[in-house]
Amino acid sequence: MEHENTGKSDLYGNIWRIDLTTKELQIEPVPGSWSQLGGRALIARVLLDEVPPNCEPLGQFNKLIFAPGLLVGHRLSSCDRISIGSKSPLTRGVKEANAGGKTGLHMARLGIKVLILEGEAAKNSLWTIYLNRDGIKFLNADGLRGLGVYECAKMLVGDFGKKVAISLIGPAGEMKLKAAGIQNLDKDQVPSRIAARGGLGAVMGTKRVKAIVFDDDGCSDPPVVDIAGFKASKKGYNKALSDHPQTKVYFDYGTAAMTQMCNGFGGMPTRNFSSGVFEVADKISGEYLREILLKRAGQSKTAHACMVGCSIQCSNVFGDAGGEEIVSPIEYETIGLMGSNLGINDLDTIAKLNYEVNDLGLDSIEIGAALGVSAEAGLMDFGDGYRALELVKEIRAGSALGRILGNGVDCTGNVLGIERIPAVKKQAISAYDPRAIKGTGVTYATSPQGADHTSGLTIRANIDHLNPEGQVEVSRTAQFKSAGYDSLGVCAFAGFGFSLAPELISKFLNCRYGWDVSEDIVLELGKKCIDLEIMFNKQAGFTNTDDRIPEWMTLEQLPPHNSVFDVPDAELDSIFA
Repeated sequence: MEHENTGKSDLYGNIWRIDLTTKELQIEPVPGSWSQLGGRALIARVLLDEVPPNCEPLGQFNKLIFAPGLLVGHRLSSCDRISIGSKSPLTRGVKEANAGGKTGLHMARLGIKVLILEGEAAKNSLWTIYLNRDGIKFLNADGLRGLGVYECAKMLVGDFGKKVAISLIGPAGEMKLKAAGIQNLDKDQVPSRIAARGGLGAVMGTKRVKAIVFDDDGCSDPPVVDIAGFKASKKGYNKALSDHPQTKVYFDYGTAAMTQMCNGFGGMPTRNFSSGVFEVADKISGEYLREILLKRAGQSKTAHACMVGCSIQCSNVFGDAGGEEIVSPIEYETIGLMGSNLGINDLDTIAKLNYEVNDLGLDSIEIGAALGVSAEAGLMDFGDGYRALELVKEIRAGSALGRILGNGVDCTGNVLGIERIPAVKKQAISAYDPRAIKGTGVTYATSPQGADHTSGLTIRANIDHLNPEGQVEVSRTAQFKSAGYDSLGVCAFAGFGFSLAPELISKFLNCRYGWDVSEDIVLELGKKCIDLEIMFNKQAGFTNTDDRIPEWMTLEQLPPHNSVFDVPDAELDSIFA
C-alpha cells in the first residue's frame, strides 16, 4: 500500500502518523506547542496530549513515538541520536530510550519531526513499514517472523540497500517481553544501537511491526536559517570536543573506562549487588579490553563510531581469539550487569552473552539483573557463564522460565521469591550501586523514567559520594542536563565539547531555527521535559512512594564502605517541588 507524501516540509518538519489498523499515513503540520521540543521532551508532550495515562501499555490505545532531537540531521559529532518512547509496559509510566545509529539522521532528512504509530495491525500479521520521500509501503514480514535482529537486518539491507536506516525488533519484541528494546542500524549496517530500556520493543511487537525502513534517498539536510553562523559554531564545537581530555579517554577505552572508576568508588554491581567491589575487575576493565583487542586485531576495533561524523568513537568491535567479530560494542553497563553482577570475569563470555541478548532484542541491563537474581535463587552459580548462556537460550525458546527472565528483574525476583531485587519503578538498576554513588541513587529514585543512569549520572561530580548531604542538588542538575541533551539528540559524551564552549548549543539552535534562546537552554529544556513526564506519571497513578530506592538497599550495608542508601525521603520528595 502506498501513500503519496503531499505534506510540505517546513523549518520544523511534519508529523508522520501511521494508523496500523487502517494502514494509512497522515502527514500533518507541527502544532505550536510541539515546535520547540524534540527527542525526549517531545515524546513526553505527545504522550500527555494523545495517550490515556491509564491505558494498557500493550493495548491498542498506547502509541509508539519516534522523535529525533532538535539538533539531529546535520552530522554534528555525537548529535544525531533518536529518541523512542511510549507508555512503558515495564514501569507503566512515561518511557523514552535513545540510541545512536542512522535512524535519527534519516528521519530528519525525510522531514519527520515525529513519527507516531497508533492502533494495532490485525492479529497474526507482521509487517515491515517502508518510508521514503514519496510516503509509505506496508510489506508482509511473515518471512522475518522469529528471526534474530542480525539475520533480519542482513535480509532487509539486502532488500533495500546499504544506505537505508532500519529500526527493528527481535524475537523478544514479537513475544511482547517487557525487557525488549528496539534495535537500530549503525553506520556499518549492524543492528547494534538499541533503544533498550522500558519494554519499547514489546510495544512495537504489540503493534505487529517487525521493522521500519527509513530511506532518505533524494532528501536534503534540514533547513538552516543562518548557515554561516551554524558552520562557524560547528567549527568551534569540533575544536572544543577534540581539546577535551575525556574525548581521548573514551576514544581509547569507550564506556568500559568506567569499570575501574566505579570499582574504585566501591559501586561496582557484584554478585547481585551484594558488594561494590569486584576482586578481578581488572580482567573486565576498559584497559584490559583495549589490550586484548589490539592483540587480536582482525575485525577487532578499539574505537568505532556508531554515527556518521562522530569523532569520539567510543564504541568498539569485540573479536574472538582469531579476530572474528563476536559483538559490537561491549559497553560498561553490559560489563557491569552481565560480568561482575554475575561473578563473571571473562570478556569473551560477556561478549557472547551480549551477542545473544542483542540478537533477541533485549536490554542487557534488565537481563543481567534478572540473571543475578536467578543466581541468588540457585538457578545458576555466580561465575558460571555457560549456565548464564543456557538461561538466555530459554528466552529464545520461549519457555516459561525464559518468559519470566525476559520480563525483567522485578518479574524474575517476585516469581523466584527473592527479596533483594535491584529495581526502581520495576526497572533494573544500572551498573552504579546507589549506596556508594548516592547522587545517582537519587536519580534512580526520582527520575520519571525509573532506574536509569542515563537520566542523570553523578559519578563525575566533585563531591563525597558516600555522604547523603547535597546529593539531591547534584542529581537535580544532572537530571535536567540529561533530559535537555536527550531532547536535543545529543550524546552525553558530546557534553565534553559543550562544557568547554557552553554558548554553542544556543548558537546552534538560534542559527538552525531563527530562535533567540539563552545559554541556559539545556537546563530549561530539561526542566520542561521532566515536568511533562512527572505530569504524565501522576495521571497514571504514580505517587511519592514510587520514588524510592528498594528498602533492602536502605538497610543492607554495601562492602567495602558498609554504606546504605540514606538520602532522606523528604529530600527525595522535594527534588522537583
